[in-house]
Amino acid sequence: MTKAFLDVFPNLNITDELRELLNLVEVEKVTSTRDRSSIRVYIVSPRLIHKQNIYGLEKGIKDQLFPSKQVSIKIIEKFRLSGQYTPEKLLAVYRDSILMELKNYSIIEYNIFRKTEYEFPEPDLLKMTVEDTIVTHEKEAELKRVLEKIFFERCGLPIEVRYEYVEPKENALAKQKELQMQREVEEIVSRTSLAAVLNEKQALPKTGTEDGYGGPSMADAASLEALAAGYSAEVPFDEGPARQGAADNGEISPRRLAENGGAGAPVLRMGGKKDENKRDKNGDNGKKEQKKDYKDYKKNGGYGGYGGKRSDNPDVLYGRDFEGETIEIEKIDGEIGEVTIRGKILMVDSRELRSGKTIMIFDISDFTDTITVKMFAREEQLDDLKAAVQAGTFIKIKGVTTIDKFDGELTLGSVVGIKKSEDFTGKRMDGSLEKRVELHCHTKMSDMDGVSEVKDIVKRAKKWGMPAIAVTDHGCVQSFPDANHALDKGDTFKILYGVEGYLVDDLKLLVDNPKDQTFADTYVVFDIETTGFSPEKNRIIEIGAVKVVNGVITDRFSTFVNPDVPIPFEIEQLTSINDNMVLSYPKIDVILPQFLEFCQDSVLVAHNASFDVSFINRNAEILGLPFEPTVLDTVTLARFLLPNLNRFKLDTVAKALNISLANHHRAVDDAGCTAEIFVKFVQMLRERGVETLTELNSLKTMTPEMIKKLPTYHVIIIATNDVGRVNLYKLISWSHIDYYARRPRIPKSLLNQNREGLIVGSACEAGELYQALLRGGSNAEIARLVRFYDYLEIQPLGNNSFMLRDEKSTVNSEQDLIDINKKIVELGDQFGKPVCATCDVHFLDPEDEVYRRIIMAGQGFKDSDEQAPLYLRTTEEMLKEFEYLGPNKAEEVVIRNTRKIADMCEKISPVRPDKCPPVIENSDGDLRQICYDKAHAIYGDNLPTIVTERLERELNSIISNGFAVMYIIAQKLVWKSNEDGYLVGSRGSVGSSFVAYMSGITEVNSLSPHYYCASCHYYDFDSEEVKKYTGMAGCDMPDKTCPVCGHPLTKDGFDIPFETFLGFKGDKEPDIDLNFSGEYQSKAHDYTEVIFGKGQTFRAGTIGTLADKTAYGYVKNYYEEHGVHKRNCEINRIVQGCVGVRRTTGQHPGGIIVLPHGEEIYSFTPVQRPANDMTTMTVTTHFDYHSIDHNLLKLDILGHDDPTMIRMLQDLIGFDPVKDIPLDSREVMSLFQDTSALGITPEDIGGCKLGALGVPEFGTDFAMQMLIDTQPKYFSDLVRIAGLAHGTDVWLGNAQTLIQEGKATIQTAICTRDDIMIYLISMGLEEGLSFTIMESVRKGKGLKPEWEEEMISHGVPDWYIWSCKKIKYMFPKAHAAAYVMMAWRIAYCKVFYPLAYYAAFFSIRANGFSYELMCQGRDKLEYYLADYKKRMDTLSKKEQDTLRDMRIVQEMYARGYDFTPIDIYQAKARHFQIIGGKLMPSLSSIDGLGEKAADAVVDAVKDGKFLSKEDFRNRTKVSKTVCDLMADLGLLGELPESNQLSLFDF
Repeated sequence: MTKAFLDVFPNLNITDELRELLNLVEVEKVTSTRDRSSIRVYIVSPRLIHKQNIYGLEKGIKDQLFPSKQVSIKIIEKFRLSGQYTPEKLLAVYRDSILMELKNYSIIEYNIFRKTEYEFPEPDLLKMTVEDTIVTHEKEAELKRVLEKIFFERCGLPIEVRYEYVEPKENALAKQKELQMQREVEEIVSRTSLAAVLNEKQALPKTGTEDGYGGPSMADAASLEALAAGYSAEVPFDEGPARQGAADNGEISPRRLAENGGAGAPVLRMGGKKDENKRDKNGDNGKKEQKKDYKDYKKNGGYGGYGGKRSDNPDVLYGRDFEGETIEIEKIDGEIGEVTIRGKILMVDSRELRSGKTIMIFDISDFTDTITVKMFAREEQLDDLKAAVQAGTFIKIKGVTTIDKFDGELTLGSVVGIKKSEDFTGKRMDGSLEKRVELHCHTKMSDMDGVSEVKDIVKRAKKWGMPAIAVTDHGCVQSFPDANHALDKGDTFKILYGVEGYLVDDLKLLVDNPKDQTFADTYVVFDIETTGFSPEKNRIIEIGAVKVVNGVITDRFSTFVNPDVPIPFEIEQLTSINDNMVLSYPKIDVILPQFLEFCQDSVLVAHNASFDVSFINRNAEILGLPFEPTVLDTVTLARFLLPNLNRFKLDTVAKALNISLANHHRAVDDAGCTAEIFVKFVQMLRERGVETLTELNSLKTMTPEMIKKLPTYHVIIIATNDVGRVNLYKLISWSHIDYYARRPRIPKSLLNQNREGLIVGSACEAGELYQALLRGGSNAEIARLVRFYDYLEIQPLGNNSFMLRDEKSTVNSEQDLIDINKKIVELGDQFGKPVCATCDVHFLDPEDEVYRRIIMAGQGFKDSDEQAPLYLRTTEEMLKEFEYLGPNKAEEVVIRNTRKIADMCEKISPVRPDKCPPVIENSDGDLRQICYDKAHAIYGDNLPTIVTERLERELNSIISNGFAVMYIIAQKLVWKSNEDGYLVGSRGSVGSSFVAYMSGITEVNSLSPHYYCASCHYYDFDSEEVKKYTGMAGCDMPDKTCPVCGHPLTKDGFDIPFETFLGFKGDKEPDIDLNFSGEYQSKAHDYTEVIFGKGQTFRAGTIGTLADKTAYGYVKNYYEEHGVHKRNCEINRIVQGCVGVRRTTGQHPGGIIVLPHGEEIYSFTPVQRPANDMTTMTVTTHFDYHSIDHNLLKLDILGHDDPTMIRMLQDLIGFDPVKDIPLDSREVMSLFQDTSALGITPEDIGGCKLGALGVPEFGTDFAMQMLIDTQPKYFSDLVRIAGLAHGTDVWLGNAQTLIQEGKATIQTAICTRDDIMIYLISMGLEEGLSFTIMESVRKGKGLKPEWEEEMISHGVPDWYIWSCKKIKYMFPKAHAAAYVMMAWRIAYCKVFYPLAYYAAFFSIRANGFSYELMCQGRDKLEYYLADYKKRMDTLSKKEQDTLRDMRIVQEMYARGYDFTPIDIYQAKARHFQIIGGKLMPSLSSIDGLGEKAADAVVDAVKDGKFLSKEDFRNRTKVSKTVCDLMADLGLLGELPESNQLSLFDF
């Protein structure tokens, strides 16, 4: 009695596909040995089960059901096959399974069967043609027994096996392997003491071949297995069960061959070690010598390496010379003692220890794995060690593997020595006399797919001598600028700029081959079922058809077809058609003529007609029957008539039209449903006035929405010249702006319209030509596709071998892949199209696949571990790949044609080299006029010489270099913002320009400190009293009255040189950054369109790439999921290969790119939407804005909180904070010294010593500590401190140390970039050099040796040079001054208008404000504050923001101010209000009530009072949780729960 397999093993975890198959399987019996060490499961199946699945089941049963037991599982299968099977048909479908089984059983039988040619002269006779060798004769009986057993006992098909013999072919590969093995044996022997004896006796005499080695033979008394080595040499590597049994079934290892080298020969191992019985002269395996060595190096430096005399060997970089074979790092398994490794140094770090020694830590990788080396060095060894250990160099190193006590990682220590090593990576070189050109190459910009930097790809192609290479990323061209930068000026190497686009065929007609039929004519709507997807290889099993005349169904045709092959299991599952159902029906040669007669003079209609028609067409061709029908596809019609559908499968369309579909995937039912769909479509078309098929074809105009739903195919498009480049950029832009849906789509019609200067290639297997060949498209369709392309593309077989793993694929063998490539070559010859062999490069070298594998795994691709070999191949490698085409054709497709395409392309630049600023009429004159009008308004009619000289110097520089238009643009934006009531703050070094001040762009007056009288225009620049303040700020000077008219004098000037902004030649590109109020930023952006016109401004695009942290997560997760432990240093190495891969695109927060009138944006860059968000109307540049900022003007219109806060303060206090707030208030200055101005003590506010909490730039603990350390006295000191705070490595470990050591003060330390230039000029250095040094230092590039020498020669102190070298980034003084001026005004309000200040701060800057925590009184606040401070080290970012806001609230309470409870009818959504001398918080300060919900509450209030909490929730859409919280806080008053009345209410 049998039992269902899944009942016997109900808990077995298997794939869904296998479970479907196992539903049919019965278990006959289960047996086991007495000791339960072996279990046998006997199964019966009506369907073939591949041996791979059987092995998988055996493993699954063992691992899942017996995980901790030593038990072997064996499944013995028996198949009860349908009458459709014959031995010949069985072998056709079951051969791969038999091969796998033979490979697991015996490698020799496997090789014999693999290479055999077979035929069936009689139905039950298998004749096999094999090579006439000793091995074959030895094993033929066993192979015959196995095959007959499989056919008869397992499958129930009796068969006789007979052999026919042919002369053996010479096995070149086996011969090569044998020679290589012999050389290895000789090499090993040469290292032993036996070598001398063998040399004397002239051992290994020449036998057989000229080089003295003929391989094993019977005459040498070698084993039979050794003779079989020729077979095993050809066996491809295979993992899994097949490999496990190989060693015991005839596969010969090199070691065994060496052991069988001859009688009496000593036993040698391939590792080069002598027999274990062989001892040295001391009789202890050399251990004494090892101990002596170990003592020596411990004595001479211990863990850190050797001291003493350096080796004479010039290759020794450090320590002692050493010999010995290197070991691959991945093979170091734990603490295995002393090893020698080679590799590239990736990262170097050193730390000084208290003992005085230095620990040097560096990672070394040989690209199989990475290991950290730790070495201790004394002071005298340090220089040598640092010289030896340089990141990026290749070394050999010998040391001892140890587990590090600190991090538990395996490390290398006790280093004996370090030697030079050659670069062993990238050894592949292109030795071909004539080089190929790669036309299909992806970079890191290729949407999380390519993993190589474009500059590395270009560098490799140049190194190999290739004349050119194409860059073709998926759908984008963002790597073009970097590719261009990879070439030096005048470089003859050519980069072909292209894209692998996503092509949509919007040109395909609704009707194929129309003959002006009308809808009143006869139509046959049909459907077929088949054994697979390929009309070349698969068969029809059912035809169903319905005849429609004048919109009415008049006749039906339905029949099964005997395919004469077994129906695959998955087809039976899909269609419910099995072998027994079709066996009694005629074959296609009988059925097809009947069907064609039924269709005579009719138009054929089908759903996805290309599939059904291709099968009919192929069979008609085989049978010699004419078949040239008019064809109408209901899928294409559905896309046209039902554009709102997202999918157009038969069941989806039927549902949309309310048509019933029963028994889907049965031809007769599907045809009936399709006929009803067609009838409805005819009605819809007639309503549109369409009566003929010709009229129907003329209707076809695809909308963007329709195009977005069409299938996409890959296409290669390469620009041949500058016209082509612009056309390419247009296509990229339109594909992203108008046709983006999951990917950017390029309609064929659009490509045709803009094809000038472009070459179009058919791309990879995802191209439409390859896909048409896979599905067996008609000759007419194939011809139409081929004619569209300029060249056709073929690729290595490995690129497409993934199809062999896909059960649904029509490709079943490598030969199928070869046949497709040959067909494409044949089509190229037929239609006169060059065929080019490409690699479809996604990574540079084979080993780089790990990066792509991990990135794909991180995105959830299930087949990420099955990476295709998509690396850049040499010319020889490609010629070898395509040797099946013959040498001449291989050379043509690999070399001649690829070079031909490259020669068709001119050398072009992907970005325009010229500068194209926008033009504003009379901008030069307007700027001059504006500046002089303002100058006269301030300084009077007779301008001071210093003013006119500075104005003229700047204006001449600005106008002569064409920068006036930038000033005018900025002036218009700032004036417009000011006019609308919003202050604008300047950023960057624009405040260095006096013209910028005079034109109203900045508030920072860059002249030296001075007095002027606003009444009578008296001024003082030159008095001794004024000169004392040189380098400081005008507001630092004491108050004075005008000696002429007695009015108070205005104090101004920050002493900032113009050259910081534009350089001494005035030609440095100006960068005018403006801080608009965050509330006003969008209006400023819109105003740029008013200035320049619609379509002339674009947002600056950015590219978001994979960052270190994300890449680290991908790598770590990958190895954890695979159960593999990798050291951190190896993870870090792999991370670096993943970093920089493009993830998304975005937009600069305030960058606007301006296009001059008369220019087209596509001439500079493509455009797109940020992050391809099709819901926004924003358009950004496709290139990162840095790539085009030398061409087009970029405006930085940034949003900032300070101007917004100033605006709110202005509304609250009622006067102009710019004009009416002095910059010399002592009370404000005291905030940066103590808390006295606030009327509180530090103890009142948790020990904070200053009143600067909540003041922009100075309110953080870090900034306040700087204030305490530097003790500022003047406004100019605050400017310097702001410079320090915003720089990198300017304060910590730099100026702070110098001030603490007394070497510098806040006035003399380097605080802003201007300080460097001014100081160096004052020390006598040339102006241009001083500017160059400043620019280098501020960017963190340090000092060149020659600059240091110049500085020292001019008396610049050592501490100053040391400070310059530490700096990574520096703030300009003008930027710092602008920030401090804004901060000062806010601080002024804090002192004199506290409630207004706190209202503005909490409304605009408080990100963590909580009504519940902060507005319930001081005591409650102090409780929560204490709790937060206790948890300081574990606070989240949100809690840190809350803590900061709590401290401001604490200060407010300490100053005697309080909150009033929120009144939901009075409170604002976002802004705090001053009501009755108290602050009313905003609604959004309530936890859980976001800004949108707060807006909803404010809007609901306008409709009247709330009747109940239920009414409140319904009208405001606030959640019940938030509503309950508000009730608990007493904010909803006495509102009842619901609107319903109760008896108790009366």
